[in-house]
Amino acid sequence: MGQMSEAAREELSRRIAGEITLSDDPGATLRKWRTDFDVSQTELADHLGVSSSVISDYESGRRESPGIGVVRRTVEGLLDIDEKRGGGRLRQYARVLSAGFESDIVHDLREYATAVPLEDFYEAMGATEVVRGDRDHVNGHTVIDSIQAITRLSSEEFYRLYGQSTNRALVFTRVTRGESPLVAMRVVSPTPNAVVLHGIDADDLWEHAGDLARVDGFSLATSTRDLDACLADLREL
Repeated sequence: MGQMSEAAREELSRRIAGEITLSDDPGATLRKWRTDFDVSQTELADHLGVSSSVISDYESGRRESPGIGVVRRTVEGLLDIDEKRGGGRLRQYARVLSAGFESDIVHDLREYATAVPLEDFYEAMGATEVVRGDRDHVNGHTVIDSIQAITRLSSEEFYRLYGQSTNRALVFTRVTRGESPLVAMRVVSPTPNAVVLHGIDADDLWEHAGDLARVDGFSLATSTRDLDACLADLREL
């Protein structure tokens, strides 16, 4: 593993361990990260040399909250398993961390090896197009928690959501009407190729949403598909 990957692993390890340790429900937070890494209780237990009931007891709260030593060992176990599989999850989080974002603001930030047709992106998102923009492909995506982004990011940080390529799709999650992210898009330059508002049907969209998308020339779509399923399919693009 290269020096940068090693640094990313150490940073991610610290962040996950800190989040679990400081959580009001450490077991639930541990379970969140285990499932996010797509590791079963049995697989993690085998790697750590304990019975799967130990992992289950920690996650359910039946066993007293794990100390920092146990947490650190468990987190390292998740990262070890991911590395054996090729390090896909670590690379995903490293991209987000290198862009300077917390994982609760940016769920995923990725560049594609080749341009991806917009229809293929929509299929992965289970998206319904509302407006067709000027461009029919994307070179990457950023999946953003709309509430966290709008309340916590400066305009300069908002621009960094684009990653290496501005020819990308921005997915805003936890959307109720779409007004806030689309108004925010008006002050960001350049505009993305496409915006997907996740969490609402097209029928519930803010009435001016389509007009704003047309003015700025980006495609606009909505999606209510399960976010974890979307993220899994986006990783295959």
